[in-house]
Amino acid sequence: MLRRIRSALPLHRHSIPQIVADGVLLAVAYWAAFRLRFDRGIPALYEELLRETIAWVVAGGLILFVVSRMYGKWWRFSGQRDLLVVVRSVVLLTLALVFGIGVFHPVTRVTSEGEVGLGLPSSVVALFALLAIALLCGVRLGARIIHERPRGFRPRGDARSVLIVGAGNGGRHVLEEILRNRDLRLNPVGFVDDDPTKIGMRLHGVRVLGNTQEQLPRILEEVEPDEVLIAIPSAPGTLRARIVSACRRRGIPVRTLPTVFELLQGGSSTYVRQVREVQVEDVLGREPVRFEERVGRYLDGEVVLVTGAGGSIGSELCRQIARVAPRRLILLDHAEDNLFRIQRELEDDRHVHPSHLAAVLADCKEEERMREVFRDLRPTVVFHAAAYKHVGLMELNPVEAVRNNALATRVMARVAGDCGAKRFVLISTDKAVSPATVMGASKALAEFAVEEASARHPQTRYASVRFGNVLGSSGSVVPIFRQQIAKGGPVTVTDERMTRYFMTIPEAVQLVIRAGSMGAGGEIYVLEMGEPVSIMQLARDMIELSGLRPDEDIAIEVIGRRPGEKLHEDLFNPYERRMPTPAEKILLAEREPLPPEVVEAMFDEIGLLVLEGDAAALARKVTELSAARGGSAVDAAT
Repeated sequence: MLRRIRSALPLHRHSIPQIVADGVLLAVAYWAAFRLRFDRGIPALYEELLRETIAWVVAGGLILFVVSRMYGKWWRFSGQRDLLVVVRSVVLLTLALVFGIGVFHPVTRVTSEGEVGLGLPSSVVALFALLAIALLCGVRLGARIIHERPRGFRPRGDARSVLIVGAGNGGRHVLEEILRNRDLRLNPVGFVDDDPTKIGMRLHGVRVLGNTQEQLPRILEEVEPDEVLIAIPSAPGTLRARIVSACRRRGIPVRTLPTVFELLQGGSSTYVRQVREVQVEDVLGREPVRFEERVGRYLDGEVVLVTGAGGSIGSELCRQIARVAPRRLILLDHAEDNLFRIQRELEDDRHVHPSHLAAVLADCKEEERMREVFRDLRPTVVFHAAAYKHVGLMELNPVEAVRNNALATRVMARVAGDCGAKRFVLISTDKAVSPATVMGASKALAEFAVEEASARHPQTRYASVRFGNVLGSSGSVVPIFRQQIAKGGPVTVTDERMTRYFMTIPEAVQLVIRAGSMGAGGEIYVLEMGEPVSIMQLARDMIELSGLRPDEDIAIEVIGRRPGEKLHEDLFNPYERRMPTPAEKILLAEREPLPPEVVEAMFDEIGLLVLEGDAAALARKVTELSAARGGSAVDAAT
């Protein structure tokens, strides 16, 4: 029995001195409360009470403290939550003291009229509570202050001077690690922060020198740091871009803490060891999306199927969905290596139990195989991320583009409805808007397929989520530019005027999961992508972030647009109305859906062309059908 109790309590060898010290402090507080109340000497009646109860107060207090789990860590790591536990425990002990003395050890005085109950003076009770809180909290704060004191920090002779951007929690933690660990070879020379109330203040002796808006160039000239460290995980891209630009002009390298998404996805245990080089994702100017763990709570207890689970979007969907612990997560992909990689990552790095995972090697185009998967595994929520997305390759292979993007989506949506899935979410693209390529047209047809399925299966809530380019996905412009820079150039840009929307994969996926919980069925949601980014400026920024100079160290070559490639992408068709939603950064593309029989006629025709393998006729037809609306769509389909 004692062993079971001990295993449930966080007691360690270092807990014994802490318990002894707290016992002494409780005894001192109890004795001092009587001495302060009776400054001319404790009356004999109360002195007897003090002697007879002090041991019980100390013993009861320590038992209460152990049960309250006050001894789970060293005092030097005590935080605000630990101090609140101390306060709550002392208040409970005080109430128990008043109750115990009143019931088990009442204080009485014999008079001519008989015994008169006196009780414990309220001033003694109040003094005991205040003194106990002050002593117990004070010793913990003192231990932390002594532990965190710089102790005459002297940087190593080969230490690099570092200017820290951000005097908040991130900057403070970075500074504390630098001061505690000389082997990091860093010497903090100052902070910069845009909060005017912090300018001039000191953190562990290091001064906040000014802000990043007007004063950063002057500070860089005066301090001449060896490097600048951005210690604000939630910093917007505009701030990072401003700092990088000022530092690059002076040849000062810049490093940064990970973003909030990267921190949440895990990493090393210390802030300084998580510092990395600034990447293009950090300086695109997008405001960070606030990560909300509750957005995926509707997936609790569900069986979730992710198609294309090994791809860039599908794998991030799996990571974020695994974090909210669905009953089971089904990974479906037709690429063996990608499927194996995400399965091992979830089991080894994310610690997902194998019994909660199912890795399915299958092709979404095969309807019988999909019905078998649904029949055996019973998914209740489907995220359909499987798609071909390389525009150039799809132009060369239109039959496969339509078969995989349009026909397979119709198969998945229809099977999900037939098998009683609760939700179905299609990952769409901005290239489905006024499509000018086979790839865009195939995704527009996929949106029509989801609309048709929503009309035929009202018990399943269907939705499409449309967004632009994501940074880091296979085939996107950013990894292509990185490879070209690594090879010494040239960096190829199709047109100087071209712009594109960008967002990071983690924030896009979080918004997709959030959109999956919205609506009544059949909606098309559009992620708010911010301002479009100039591809030419993106190329220049990436060259500069590599420590090179555009047009001097690395050439930029304009090669001309490919057939069907637009200068600017749109997020809404002309016939769609841009409507707000309750969710931040998610919009609704409101439009009149096509009648299900019209969509069915469309797919009958393109399905026949796919079977015939007539690539040229298919390319023409899918572009014509995907652009058709209303009556024109009926005409086109017939």
